[in-house]
Amino acid sequence: MENKRLLYVTQEMDPYLALTEMSSVVSKLAPYANDNGWEVRVLMPRFGVINERRNRLHEVVRLSGINVIIDDYDHPLIIKVASLPGSRIQVYFLDNEDYFKRKFVFNDKDDKFFDDNEDRMLFFAKGLMETVKKFGWAPTVIHCHGWMTSLIPLFLKTQYAKEPILENSKVVYSVYENSFKKKFKKKFLEKVKIGDKVKDKDIALLEDLDNNALNKIGIKYADAIIQGNETLENMAEYKKLKSKKPWLDYQEELNLESNYLEFYNNILS
Repeated sequence: MENKRLLYVTQEMDPYLALTEMSSVVSKLAPYANDNGWEVRVLMPRFGVINERRNRLHEVVRLSGINVIIDDYDHPLIIKVASLPGSRIQVYFLDNEDYFKRKFVFNDKDDKFFDDNEDRMLFFAKGLMETVKKFGWAPTVIHCHGWMTSLIPLFLKTQYAKEPILENSKVVYSVYENSFKKKFKKKFLEKVKIGDKVKDKDIALLEDLDNNALNKIGIKYADAIIQGNETLENMAEYKKLKSKKPWLDYQEELNLESNYLEFYNNILS
């Protein structure tokens, strides 16, 4: 039987970038799933703090060359790849000189939230869709980690719903505690309406323009939700919003990997 295909989409992953608990969760899950019946790939932003030489990143020329439009401007998408140490898993990095070359992740040297983080997130989400199409590799499950991935469930169920590579993919969203307080600019709502399939009604939950709103939109459009942190400030709101969708509570380290895989299999069955 052909392996099921699992795509992890994350804003951080150990050993490339470790900022929060999220990075270790993904780095544990990927090899475990790959050894237990899943064909695994990982996709993340190539933030400038990631050392290309030490981590042996190199450009995948056949995948690069896509232009991603943000606010009517073309931004070239460069795809790089590395092998996860100790495994054969390919980790793909989405890169762009304007958005990711800087030597900081989400905040500048004075700890100020970057004004263009909303555009960086849009570039990553749209770039991911186009990259997966170019892979020609249809994921069985797409598991999204972090607020930078929160628009991916929305795009999968609207603009990309009938893409042959993506139309049968189940999407899981891991919701983590809010990590920033700043609000995005109101123009963000117009930027999110990519193509002709994302309407005002589809993004009503984004109107607060904050981290909590991003989590809510991820939950609304995901097929299943995982609680990524032990405590969530807006837990009651999230539980109500998820309605009857499968929800996996926060998992301690013991049996984390096996419980996640059981959750994936239950979604498919």
